[in-house]
Amino acid sequence: MITLSDLQAKELIVINDGRRLGHISDLEIDPDRGRIIALVIYIREKKGGFFGKPDELMIYWEQIVTIGSDVILVKDVDGAKLYLE
Repeated sequence: MITLSDLQAKELIVINDGRRLGHISDLEIDPDRGRIIALVIYIREKKGGFFGKPDELMIYWEQIVTIGSDVILVKDVDGAKLYLE
């Protein structure tokens, strides 16, 4: 079993182009089945100022290719959607 803190230490990398997405900030969990639905990643852009709220990118479980010892490889990130409140 892996803990959230173990997952947060791993960097997410897109296998299609090698882009580094950053680290996991949170998880979306299905409360009925107790399974992870998606990984939530903060996207920090230059706009928004010092106190600007970062956007959140959802990487769904089906997009994960493998979870390694120090990285998580994901695919089809162009298809990922920003989390809308």
